Amino acid sequence: MPVKNRFAELHDEITAWRRDLHENPEILFETHRTSAIVAEKLEAFGCDEVVTGIGRTGVVGVIKGKSDSSGKVIGLRADMDALPMTETTGLPHASKTEGAMHACGHDGHTAMLLGAAQYLAETRNFDGTVVVIFQPAEEGGGGGKEMCDDGMMERFGVQEVYGMHNWPGQPVGQFAIRPGPFFAATDLFSIEFKGKGGHGAKPQETVDTTVMAAHAVTALQTIASRNADPIDRLVVSVTSFDTSSHAFNVIPGGVTLKGTVRTMSPEMRDLAESRIKQICEGIAGTFGGSVQIDYTRNYPVMINHDDQTAFAAEVARGISGDCNEAPLVMGGEDFAFMLEERPGAYILVGNGDTAMVHNTEYDFNDEAIPAGCSWWAGIVEQRMPAG
Repeated sequence: MPVKNRFAELHDEITAWRRDLHENPEILFETHRTSAIVAEKLEAFGCDEVVTGIGRTGVVGVIKGKSDSSGKVIGLRADMDALPMTETTGLPHASKTEGAMHACGHDGHTAMLLGAAQYLAETRNFDGTVVVIFQPAEEGGGGGKEMCDDGMMERFGVQEVYGMHNWPGQPVGQFAIRPGPFFAATDLFSIEFKGKGGHGAKPQETVDTTVMAAHAVTALQTIASRNADPIDRLVVSVTSFDTSSHAFNVIPGGVTLKGTVRTMSPEMRDLAESRIKQICEGIAGTFGGSVQIDYTRNYPVMINHDDQTAFAAEVARGISGDCNEAPLVMGGEDFAFMLEERPGAYILVGNGDTAMVHNTEYDFNDEAIPAGCSWWAGIVEQRMPAG
């Protein structure tokens, strides 16, 4: 199944949708304009049901096939939210909202799934039901979890679920996927060292939290280098070092460290949390201070299911002639929550030689639209063939 001719016909229209979304980015759950546009288009396409407000601002559309002897229900998910960044591309369709930017291509994901929904509602050349899922707050808000917690899978009877992400550096329209663990678990930590502040000229009268925190920054790196099995993947990054005083001559009475942990297995996740607490409590005790540690388990490891991954790769090969093995990604992806509830798979589609995602110079490549739309349509038509 090559790229469908219908998506070549719709390419300019879908591109216009995408660029309008790009000009008007919305962050986390504040996707009010985007969600309204999505719902309006799904209604116009003739979806059998359109439901808003799932996962706060999520939108779901239901499209029934020509027949339903299979009883199958497949979910297709796209994310809608932007990032709190200021765009520097200078493009005609650049963000009009200061401090917000579609720097991860969710505008493209939304537009491609809308294109696929229009085609599927027009043709209905499948035996079963497709549920198109438009999710807010992928970028740190856990919108996927919120939609699942709202009972989405049960309410619409979803049996399998599929997602897609654009991938800069990969040829436009080429696909890549891998079974099993794919994107990392993304945990967060905040570590507050408490001591006794004082004058910088009289350190003997203080309990210096800057010294404690400095030792901790170095010691936390030994979790990956000395505690973890070298063949397991673990990243511990301290990303913020904030003292309670910023004066030249004051030793602060408190320092807060913040950072992230990325892992690919439950064992490494448990190890990292345990060792962070042990190391920081030991350092605080050594220097006569105390410490408060808040460790938050955020997105879980995103794990592709074997059968659905093999099928997703087969559909991709029919479009682009090949489907490469994707690399492991230490970034997080909250589609993980949906894959915990239902079997499914997540695939990468090439965005060409563009800036990487989460870069102020990034822009989704509209030339990827026909391949992305065709893959989503192919998932439905080949998993639930008509007749």
